[in-house]
Amino acid sequence: MSLAIFDLDNTLLSTDSDHAWGEFLLEQGAVDPVAYREANDRFLADYEAGTLDIQAFLAVALRPLAEHSPEQLAAWHQQFMASKIEPHILHKGEELVARHRARGDTLLIVTATNRFITGPIAERLGIDELIAVEPEVVDGRYTGRPTGIPSYREGKVKRLEAWLADRDLTLDGSWFYSDSHNDLALLERVDHPVAVDPDSSLRAEAEKRGWKIISLRD
Repeated sequence: MSLAIFDLDNTLLSTDSDHAWGEFLLEQGAVDPVAYREANDRFLADYEAGTLDIQAFLAVALRPLAEHSPEQLAAWHQQFMASKIEPHILHKGEELVARHRARGDTLLIVTATNRFITGPIAERLGIDELIAVEPEVVDGRYTGRPTGIPSYREGKVKRLEAWLADRDLTLDGSWFYSDSHNDLALLERVDHPVAVDPDSSLRAEAEKRGWKIISLRD
C-alpha cells in the first residue's frame, strides 16, 4: 500500500475551483461586481505566474465566508457543486483515483484551495483525506481568516509532513499528480511524480527530469 496524492484544481478537475467559486459569488450578487472580479482574475493570474501572495489572496477569498450565514453558504455550495464543479469532474481522473483505490493505496488530496470549497468536492470524488487551507471558525461562523500554514507551494510539503507524522506514515512508494509548477516542491519529494496536463513551466521541468506526463482531458 502506498500514498496516492492528488492536486485538485486543473488536475482532477478541468477548472480552478477557487476561481470558479468567485465567479459563482459574482453571479449571486454576493460580492462587489467590479472590485471582486478584478481581484479574482488577478489572483488567478498571479497563481499561474508563481507570484501569488497567499496571505493577500486569502484575505480577499475568505472574506465572503464571514459575510454570510452558514445556512446561506451551504445552500450556495450545493448550487455551486451542480453548476460549476460537476461538469468539470474529469472521468479519466475518476478512473485514475479508482485504480489507486483498487490497489489499496491511501488517497489524499492536497490543495491550496480552502476546505469550505474543497471538502464537498473531495467527498464527491470519494477521497476521505484532504489537506487544504483551513478557514477559521469561531462560534459556528467563519471569521474570514485562515488558520495554520496555508497548503500552498512549500506549505503543501510542511502540511503533508505533519499529516504523515500524525499517522506514522512515510512517502515510500508515494505518487503525486499535479498540473502546476507551484507544486514542484512536493513533486520532488515523492517516488512517483506525475505531471497532469501540466502548465508550460511544469512540462519543461518534467521533461528535463524524466517525470511521467499524462493527460486526463478527453
